[in-house]
Amino acid sequence: MHLTHVLAVAPVTDHEAAVDWYARLLGRPADARPMPGLADWHLTDGGWLQVFADPDRAGKALINLAVTDLDTELATLAAHGIAAGAATPGKDEVRFAAVHDPSGNRVTLIERPAVG
Repeated sequence: MHLTHVLAVAPVTDHEAAVDWYARLLGRPADARPMPGLADWHLTDGGWLQVFADPDRAGKALINLAVTDLDTELATLAAHGIAAGAATPGKDEVRFAAVHDPSGNRVTLIERPAVG
C-alpha cells in the first residue's frame, strides 16, 4: 500500500456553523469546498482535515493535532472565542488540551517537545 494522504473527518450536524468554528480553530478559512456539505483544510503536505455534514455520525470524532507551543495555541483559541479544557501533562513532557466543536467532536491539541 502506497499512501499519499491521510484525511481526518469530523462529521457535523450544522455544516456552516462547523466551518466557521474550524476556521477560527485553524486560523484560516477552508482550503477547498469541493461539494455541498464538505470543507477541507490542508494542514500538512499529506494531512487534511475534512468537515462533513453527517448528522447520524456527528459528535463522535476524535481528532489529534500536534502543535509546537500549546500555551500560545490555547491563548489564540481563547482570543477567537474557543474555550479549551486545562492543559494536562502526559508522559515524557507531553501536554495536551481538548476543545469540542459545535457538534461535540473532540479535538485534542498535543504538545510534544523535541527530543534533544
